[in-house]
Amino acid sequence: MAFAADTDIWRYQPHAEVWIILLAAIAMAWYAARIIAPKAAPIGGPPFARHHKLAFVGAMVLLWVASDWPMHDISEEYLYSVHMIQHLLITLVVPPLLLAAIPEWLARLALSGDGSVGVWVQRLARPVAAGIMFNFMVAVSHIPWVVNTSVESGALHYFVHLLLFGSAMLMWMPVCGPVPELHMRAPGKMVYLFLMSVVPTVPGGFLTFAQGAVYSAYDHDVRLWGIGLQADQQAAGLIMKLVGGMYLWTWIGVLFFRWAGKQQRDNSQMRLVTTVPSGPIAADTRVPVTSGSNGSNSTNGSR
Repeated sequence: MAFAADTDIWRYQPHAEVWIILLAAIAMAWYAARIIAPKAAPIGGPPFARHHKLAFVGAMVLLWVASDWPMHDISEEYLYSVHMIQHLLITLVVPPLLLAAIPEWLARLALSGDGSVGVWVQRLARPVAAGIMFNFMVAVSHIPWVVNTSVESGALHYFVHLLLFGSAMLMWMPVCGPVPELHMRAPGKMVYLFLMSVVPTVPGGFLTFAQGAVYSAYDHDVRLWGIGLQADQQAAGLIMKLVGGMYLWTWIGVLFFRWAGKQQRDNSQMRLVTTVPSGPIAADTRVPVTSGSNGSNSTNGSR
């Protein structure tokens, strides 16, 4: 079955739901900075450091790029490879940026309330639970029925993206979340991210080597930039396998060098503390003699 696609590829389509989400996020950030911070932020420093602000701006910009026109429309109607780029942004790039934008005091305030939200977030953010949920959502989001139906239903499309984004936020919590107690040790983080890079290679490899249309929603005559169906599928698979994998391996490399550098510094400090000089220790046993009457009398007496 071939789906129909609008031949006016570059027509502008407003997405009010995207702007509602973005404005809601900005409003919450403003409320946290203006209302909550003066009452709950620790005294002695700014409640939001410069890197918090830069991370928040970066997250909002990339979330807007991935969710609004033209990327959303191209990925939904014309090129599945662009759809894959959209998924990588909302699962691998935006979540760690958004987590980096949350200061520790604000995260503790949100997770330590007397309600059940904080308890469930801490439970679901554990590595095993978060990893299973994230990879489950990645697998489900590539089922042909889900992809084809979400193209025809904007509500389902955004719901799938919401679940992907939420599971990705939980997946990144043990790696770079704002609460240190929820972090794994550096070697565990590296193994964890390696496992996160393995499962997506299955649908990525299937797309790369599949013959014929995997998703009928993209099997139409309107081809953007002259990219054929087979080439589009292969590009989507390679983006998922190589770009997503290289991104996660970059994280692994950074974590490894930081961990190795810390281990080297700790070992150097340990050697400085525990090293004992070899050979006898010379001690100055000379007693200074003060000039005075007692000294003179003793000298005269000796004579």
